[in-house]
Parts: sequence; C-alpha cells; structure tokens
Amino acid sequence: MPIRIVLIQPQIPPNTGNIARTCAATNTELHLVGPLGFELSDRYLKRAGLDYWPYVNLHYHRDISDFQEVHRQKGGRLIGFSVRGSSNYLDCQYQKDDWLLFGCETAGLPPDLLKACDYQVYIPMSQPKVRSLNLSVSVTIGLFEARRQLRVQQ
Repeated sequence: MPIRIVLIQPQIPPNTGNIARTCAATNTELHLVGPLGFELSDRYLKRAGLDYWPYVNLHYHRDISDFQEVHRQKGGRLIGFSVRGSSNYLDCQYQKDDWLLFGCETAGLPPDLLKACDYQVYIPMSQPKVRSLNLSVSVTIGLFEARRQLRVQQ
C-alpha cells in the first residue's frame, strides 16, 4: 500500500481542494476525517480541485474513531506532522505504507492523536515569528519527501 494523506477535520475548502489535486496528480489516497468545516460539494473545494476530482482516491471517515478503525485494519505507521513534532520531517525514514497525518488549519492535530502517532515530525522554518505553513504546502512538502525517499517515479 502506498503512502496515504490524512486530513483531520480540515476547515478551509480551497486548501483541501489543492491537496486533492496533488493527491490526484500523484495517485495518492486522500483520507478526510470529519467533522469537516465544509460540505464535500462546496464550490470552492471543487474549484480548487478543478476537473481532477474523478482522479482523487478519496476516503471519508465520519470521525477520528472511524479513521482509527480503518487504520487498525490496514496497518502502517502514523506520521503526525505538527509544529509540536519532536523530529525534523527530513530525518524520518518513510515507509511505503505510512499514513501522513495533518491537522486542521486552526488547531493542528489533536494532542491525543498526535501522541498516538508512531512519529511526530515538524517542518522547520527560519522565521520564528511564523507559526506554520499553509496546510496544502505542508502536505506537499511531506508527501514529496516521502516519495523522494521511496524513489516513487510516477
């Protein structure tokens, strides 16, 4: 099973649309964990994903418990991306069955879920006054580093 992207309770439709487009382009599963801050039919979500929605391998989980049950069934490591992470994302040795978890734009990953992750990583930033990167940028950085390490060509 290839790397999977998991968005926990995303709030901003264009971010999720941009991430969906990236997942479509890389043939990466996208898991959305509710509650969502928008409807899946939201026009801003659809606009950001353009006409690539048919190519998104999308999975919706009603809540964190539902997602955790699917994860237990399928296996693989949980890699939590957070400003509170303990290791640089570049130091993580990614595996092909990893789940890359990203929290909502306003609060990040819930602390209990972050603790449950096998690894907690952060993306370093040079300017200490900048709290975090945009969610879609963070997902792209994490996904492409994992793909680079695993030498995914397609």
